[in-house]
Amino acid sequence: MTLAAALGNYLDFIKAALLGMIEGLTEFLPVSSTGHLLLVGHFFGFDDDDFGKSFTILIQLGAILALLTIYFTRLWNLARDFFRSWAAARFVIGVLLAFLPAAVMGALFHSFIKAVLFDVRIVCVMLILGGFVLLWADRLNERAKHFDATEFPLWMYFGIGLFQVLAMIPGVSRAGATIVGAMLFGADRRSAAEFSFWLAMPTMIGAFTWEVYKSRNELAEGGLLALAAVGFISSFIFGWIVVRSLLKYVQRHSFALFAWWRIVVGSAGLFAIYFLQKAV
Repeated sequence: MTLAAALGNYLDFIKAALLGMIEGLTEFLPVSSTGHLLLVGHFFGFDDDDFGKSFTILIQLGAILALLTIYFTRLWNLARDFFRSWAAARFVIGVLLAFLPAAVMGALFHSFIKAVLFDVRIVCVMLILGGFVLLWADRLNERAKHFDATEFPLWMYFGIGLFQVLAMIPGVSRAGATIVGAMLFGADRRSAAEFSFWLAMPTMIGAFTWEVYKSRNELAEGGLLALAAVGFISSFIFGWIVVRSLLKYVQRHSFALFAWWRIVVGSAGLFAIYFLQKAV
């Protein structure tokens, strides 16, 4: 192997680690992890083939496992009490109701979404629009009437699930859509953010499983699998940090920081796409 080839491989692993860090930092924030990954991957050249497009979902496994490790005790208690407590069974049913719309729509329109909507220009526009929506939704916290994510009405869980369908458009944000939906139905910031964690579990596991199946041929190549593994480890570390700290943050602060971040990143992305690349 030449020095140039070795250096190129080395840089690919650095890119994979950075993308994993971005995934872990953004997956549970209302800023769109997929949007950030597609935008950064576009400038890194990770969106040039089918593996590059699948990579943005495959490394979610790290963030999923970070969430599952932190919520392991609560998940165990839910499983233990499912047949003994209506409160536990009701909450599990609520999570499944919220998961159902995205599962159905994802299965029906998966190919269309990846072929048409995985466009960095769409990502940038959705980041900007979502930022303004988040600024508006922040005001709903003053009218909150639901403060426990495990005690929302069943119809509310399903309604939040309908909002999650919007997150199939890259740049919208799964966390952002579910948080805004929950707050529209009367949840406060903390319970809305916490339910987005619960809903992330079946949603992300389902998306990951489906993507592994669809990308099985690309993953058979050892080098590509190694890149995904690096991204996974990085995603796990930074996802764990965010999950441990987000609920404490939103108890004391608004979502304004995330809203303005979306607007700045989306605007910078559009500028880079339409001006810098044309200049080159």
